[in-house]
This record gives sequence, structure tokens and C-alpha cells, in this order.
Amino acid sequence: MRRLTLLIAAVLLPANIAFAQDRDEGEDLYMTYCASCHGAAARGKGPMSAILMLAPTDLTKLTTVNGGDFPISRVIARIDGRDPLVAHGSPMPVFGNFFEGRGKTMRDETGVLIMTSQPILDMVAFLQAVQE
Repeated sequence: MRRLTLLIAAVLLPANIAFAQDRDEGEDLYMTYCASCHGAAARGKGPMSAILMLAPTDLTKLTTVNGGDFPISRVIARIDGRDPLVAHGSPMPVFGNFFEGRGKTMRDETGVLIMTSQPILDMVAFLQAVQE
């Protein structure tokens, strides 16, 4: 019976829904692309923060500021440029094409599927892990 249940679940679930987020890969990506502004501890105190016109966000507080829910859809949209942030330009020029792509999906905090890329899924996994 258990085998049948697993088989049915495997057939019914869309193949491209991303279950495999790599938090460690996300941390590596964060250190490469984000830490210079947001800081190694993700608290908005990176070495470049002093020269920016707008102070970088403390990324460890995203869940708190969002009423207890990690804002997956907003985070994805900021990283991939769909929700441009003035401080980053439009789209984030520092990242170039690396985070582009829509080959994976992830459910946001409301259960809606969002198309995105594997690097962004990994980055989201890391950012969720550093929430206070």
C-alpha cells in the first residue's frame, strides 16, 4: 500500500517542482553576490554598505518584518529583477545573467507556484535558514 501511495504521489506531482534546494550552495552564492553589501552575517553591514545611498536590508529580519512569514515571492522577485529595488538598479546589474531562468518552480508563502532558477532556489534556502 505504501508503495502504491508513493507511486501515485510521484506521478501526480509536477516533475519540475523544486524540492531540492541546496542551502550550502545558496550560502556560497550569497557570499559571492550579496555579502559585499548585506554583510557575511546578512545583517546589512557589508564592506560596501557605507558608500551606498540606501542602507542594505538586514536579511535576517525578513520573516519578522513580514509578520512571521518568510516573503518567498518578494525575495525571488528582488533577486531576479521582477521587483526592481532602487539601490540595486533594474535588474540587479551586479548579478548579470547568472540568476536568470525559469526552469524551476517553488511555492511561495501563500502556496502559489513561482517560476524561477535553481540558483535563486538555493539562495532562498540560505536566506530562510538565517532568519531570526
